[in-house]
Amino acid sequence: DRERRAVKWVPDASTVKRALAAHAAIGLVAGALLYIVCLTGTVLVFYEEWQRIEQPQMPEMTALAPDAAQRGLAAVLAREAGRPKSANLYFQLPTAKRPRAAISTDHQNVYLAPDGRIAGPRQVAWCDFLYALHYTLQIPGLWGITLVGGLGAMILALSLSGVIAHPRIVRDAFRLRARDGGGIALADWHNRLGVWTLPFAVAVAFTGAVIGLATLAANGVAARYYAGDDDRAYAPIFGGEPAADPAPAPVPNLAAALAYMRAHYPAVRVASVTLAAPGTAGQRIEVVGEHRHRLIFGEYYDFDGAGRFTRKVGLSDGDLGQQAAASTYNLHFGNYGGLPVKLAYFAFGLALTAIVATGTYIWLGKRRRRGHHEPRLRAAWSGVVWGTPAALLTTFLARLALGNAAPFGAIFWLLLLAAIAGNVARASLRARGSFAAA
Repeated sequence: DRERRAVKWVPDASTVKRALAAHAAIGLVAGALLYIVCLTGTVLVFYEEWQRIEQPQMPEMTALAPDAAQRGLAAVLAREAGRPKSANLYFQLPTAKRPRAAISTDHQNVYLAPDGRIAGPRQVAWCDFLYALHYTLQIPGLWGITLVGGLGAMILALSLSGVIAHPRIVRDAFRLRARDGGGIALADWHNRLGVWTLPFAVAVAFTGAVIGLATLAANGVAARYYAGDDDRAYAPIFGGEPAADPAPAPVPNLAAALAYMRAHYPAVRVASVTLAAPGTAGQRIEVVGEHRHRLIFGEYYDFDGAGRFTRKVGLSDGDLGQQAAASTYNLHFGNYGGLPVKLAYFAFGLALTAIVATGTYIWLGKRRRRGHHEPRLRAAWSGVVWGTPAALLTTFLARLALGNAAPFGAIFWLLLLAAIAGNVARASLRARGSFAAA
């Protein structure tokens, strides 16, 4: 026993200090990812508007006649000839809040004119980059969306634990003890913003966690029970897929499906159409209809290739779990209630982003008061706080200057890393200068 105690390793003070710094750095990385997700989510509230800014010259309309939609579909499928079959075709129908018609396949992405003609290529690479940055942090596969879902759970835990840890936080919701810009003022603003945005933060964080982690859960269920078939795992909520039939088939009768929707569901606003397995005998028309005054993103109305109605999935009136699952998307992204709701989501999103930024500053301040003075970590965090919006703005300017092919991901991450590294380098120089003076 004495020998074991004699050889027991005890880290020295420098090792402990390095370990604590590494621990703090890991916390800083988590905070940086939270900050990026919150900021990009705030900007993404105006996703449709950004698309229109990217290509302001494209034709706009609030409705597309069934015959025009059929002509557009036929024109796009004609251009698919000689190419491998696309798994799906996505048709965005124009609405008042999104007044453009667009079709995308595995090989092309185009806008349509009001008469159904192809108006030109759809070039919204910056919006796609912004969406991918928020949704997966541009990490491919299951890893990215799972990480972002975990960050949503982290925001939820931080929001609830913050209220529990400060019993007076609600009572002091409008009380600011100091306005001198010091640590107390920063903490007060952090707490006040946390109270004012608590319902929003809980709703957005919870739905974000559900959207992200549900993908992981579905993948696990599919692997365990359905031989890795994700579609079968999602079928109880979003409906199953029909049996595949690769035999060639003519252009599906989309006009008949849209006419059926107008005749039998006049109160439903058709927002989009998904054509599964286009050009094959197993093709299916899946219409997404928006229900006014409902939180669900829409209801699925299924038609066969001839445009004959087959079923309604039940997102609007099915089991409570189905309706809840269909409501997470709009609740998370603010796609309901029009412009007033979007403006509210934007304001609350900015506040949540500020909460994340100030929370890390408060955490670093507490560490300093406990004797862990880490100017490089603080400088790195300042690089994140100011470098992220600067890098995001630069990617948008690159879109305007270089077009759709600009390397948005490389620009964003390299500029953000440069901002962090530059701030850390300046902090190191200041620390060396102070040490030399002493």
